[in-house]
Amino acid sequence: MPSVMVVDDAAFMRMKATKMLSEVGYTVSEASTGAEAVEAYKAQAPDCVLLDITMPDMDGLTALKQIREHDPNARIAMVTAMGQQSIVMEALKAGAMDFVVKPFTADRVIGAVKKMIG
Repeated sequence: MPSVMVVDDAAFMRMKATKMLSEVGYTVSEASTGAEAVEAYKAQAPDCVLLDITMPDMDGLTALKQIREHDPNARIAMVTAMGQQSIVMEALKAGAMDFVVKPFTADRVIGAVKKMIG
């Protein structure tokens, strides 16, 4: 089954997304910071990533750029709170394939993953 890495500094958001995805058969790994996500991506090479924009230590936009530098074909969807449209636009220009707005639904999360990995 395809693998998805869920990156969010909020444990409950990671658990919520992980539960949604694992219930439909995806293999899910987690990271809690941008820096952790970059290292985990290099080690695990997941099929796609759900990447929160706002995190301490390294934000999602920086992590996106570093992951795409390592793997130009990385499939990444940004997870955003309402009101972060300018950052979302910058992320899309930097190679993000989609975005999911919090609070998210299972349909939206699974839809974003299916869009990225077909």
